[in-house]
Amino acid sequence: MSPNGAADARPLVVHLLHRFDTGGLENGVVSVINHLPAFRHAVVAVTEITAFKERVKAPGTQFIALNKPPGQGFWLYPRVYRLLRELRPAVVHTRNLGAMEFQLPAWAARVPLRVHSEHGWDTNDLGGVSVTNQRLRRVYGVGTQRFVALSKAIENYLTGPVGFAAERVQRICNGVDTLRFAPSTTVPDAWLYRRSEHLVIGAVGRMQAVKDPLNLVDAFLRLRELCPADWPRLRLIMLGGGPLLEAVQQRLADTGAAGQAWLPGDRSDIAQLLPQFDIFVLPSQAEGISNTLLEAMACGCAPVATDVGGNAELVEAGEGGNGLLVPPQDSEALAAALARLVAEPPLRQRLAAASLARVREQFSLDRMVTAYGHLYAGDLPRSGG
Repeated sequence: MSPNGAADARPLVVHLLHRFDTGGLENGVVSVINHLPAFRHAVVAVTEITAFKERVKAPGTQFIALNKPPGQGFWLYPRVYRLLRELRPAVVHTRNLGAMEFQLPAWAARVPLRVHSEHGWDTNDLGGVSVTNQRLRRVYGVGTQRFVALSKAIENYLTGPVGFAAERVQRICNGVDTLRFAPSTTVPDAWLYRRSEHLVIGAVGRMQAVKDPLNLVDAFLRLRELCPADWPRLRLIMLGGGPLLEAVQQRLADTGAAGQAWLPGDRSDIAQLLPQFDIFVLPSQAEGISNTLLEAMACGCAPVATDVGGNAELVEAGEGGNGLLVPPQDSEALAAALARLVAEPPLRQRLAAASLARVREQFSLDRMVTAYGHLYAGDLPRSGG
């Protein structure tokens, strides 16, 4: 129903995903919901919905958790089928392999438009080499009309090893809200450091193996030898919680560097903290199109990222580029890149300015939302990439 009590005639989009919790994928869903008022929205989580749902501001958005225990979800198909017949959505949009199997009950429920998007590699299948996962996608995608790839690498995966026709695959990169994430001279109350005294190297992300936070810690510690004169003023900020948080804290404590680091866990004020970073680091072993990297670029940070997944689509290395790329799981190479930016302030400032310009020109939120609006309306051009 609409606020005045009349029936709401806007088409309904059901966003069906494994879990609705803090993360880049979920942030993208929130952005789409909050900025596409031409549609009604419902979030259906296969497992659970956390307090993260408070970030959704679109009135009337429904939240439904199926509370599935670990294991195959076949037994949930009848329930999902009945739910979709009740909701009668115009679109069902699943995301990643953990939710893709529910394209089958969406097909059975005759949902008019069935969309599936891939945001990055599965944590147990970096690079998409698993033949089993490729076959599962082929089976689950039989009745799916459109596929969305968030990076060129994922697009090539879907049209290559998985085998979907190019005309069924559309690449829509993440977009960042450049009004919310922007350079700022306002220092938040929580901030501990001063630009005149410190140089901040920062990261934002869940502390789990695929994000490789210990790689960044080891690279930071290496700066003690590579930049001895600058070492006393260097600070490491790592925002985010997760299973490796304690191990990261222990590594810093064991090496006597805990006093030069701040690891506060999950934060709700990322947009206020990011502009305080001088250098932003993404040390992941695998990525799709990283929201946090885009947000850091939009805040005027000089980026250093591992050369995996879609990172090279955001960070152009080399002369005239906007950042530095290094091999994954190579703390020495990462430390060398950081040492270069520490030692060369003009380079650091040029990369920050180029990153800001790149985000505003090519990765705006408006551009992303417009693409999803066309997709849900069914009028995207029938062409790949």
